[in-house]
Amino acid sequence: MDSSALNQKSSFHARSNSLPSAPHPLIPQIDEHLCRLKSNEAATSLSSITNRLNGLRDLYELVNSWLQLPSTQNSLVQNSNDNEFLNGSLRLLDVCGLAKDALLQAKEDTQQLQSVFRRRRGDDSGFANEVKAYLASRKKANKLINKSLKDLKISKCGGVEAIFSMLRNVEGVTFSVLQSVFCYITASIPEQKSTNWSLVSKLMHSKRITCEGRASGSNKFEIVKAILCSLVGSKTKTENVQIELQNLESSIQDVEDGVECLIRLLIKTRVSILNILSH
Repeated sequence: MDSSALNQKSSFHARSNSLPSAPHPLIPQIDEHLCRLKSNEAATSLSSITNRLNGLRDLYELVNSWLQLPSTQNSLVQNSNDNEFLNGSLRLLDVCGLAKDALLQAKEDTQQLQSVFRRRRGDDSGFANEVKAYLASRKKANKLINKSLKDLKISKCGGVEAIFSMLRNVEGVTFSVLQSVFCYITASIPEQKSTNWSLVSKLMHSKRITCEGRASGSNKFEIVKAILCSLVGSKTKTENVQIELQNLESSIQDVEDGVECLIRLLIKTRVSILNILSH
C-alpha cells in the first residue's frame, strides 16, 4: 500500500473518531417525560395534578442521574459563568414555598370548619357566619397567591448551551405544574350576595350537575364552595358538608405531599449543581 493510501486511511479514522457520539439514553428519557408533562398542561383536576407531580418526581430523578455523568459535569463547569439556572431554581423553590403555605392555610381553614360542624352536630341552622368566614378566608388567601405570583416569573432565554436548554425546559415544565396547583387551590369564590347564594343553591339541588360533577373528579374546592353556599338560607344537611370537607382535606394532603417531594428534589438538584461547580 503506497503512502498516499495510508494517509487517506489515517485521515478517515481521524474524522470518524471526531464524529459526535449518540446521546446518552437518559436524554431521550428526559425528553419523553418533558413531552408527557407538557401535553397535559391545561388539566387542573386533582387526578391530573397528582399525576403531573408524580411525573415531576420521575423527571427529577432522571435529571439527578444525568447530572452525575462526566460529560454533563464537564459541560456545566465549562459554562459555569451562566448563573441563570441557579437563579431559576431559587425562584422555583420560592414558588414551591408559596404553594406549600397556601395548601397549609387551606387545610387549616377546612379543619376549622369541620370542627365547627362537629361541635354543632344536629343543628342545621346558624352556620351562615362560619360559612361566610371560611369563604372570606379562602378569597383573601387566593388574592394573596395571585399577588405573590406576579413577582415570581420564570425567565426563558435562548441561545444557550444544550445542557442549560435542557435544565430550563425542566424548570419551565415544573413552573407549569405548580401553576396547575395554584389553579386548583384558587377555585373562584363568588361574591357574597343573595342572588349568588340563590343561584348556587339551585345548581347544587340539580341532581344531574351534582352527580356528574363528582363523577368527573371536579375541583374539591369548588364542590365544597357550592355546598356551603347552598347551606346558607337552605336546609342542606350538614352531614353532606362534612363528607365533602373530609374529601377536600384528603385532596389537599395529596397535593401537599407531592409539593413537599418536589421541594426535596429541587434542593437535591441544586446541591448537585453547586457541588459540580465548586470542584
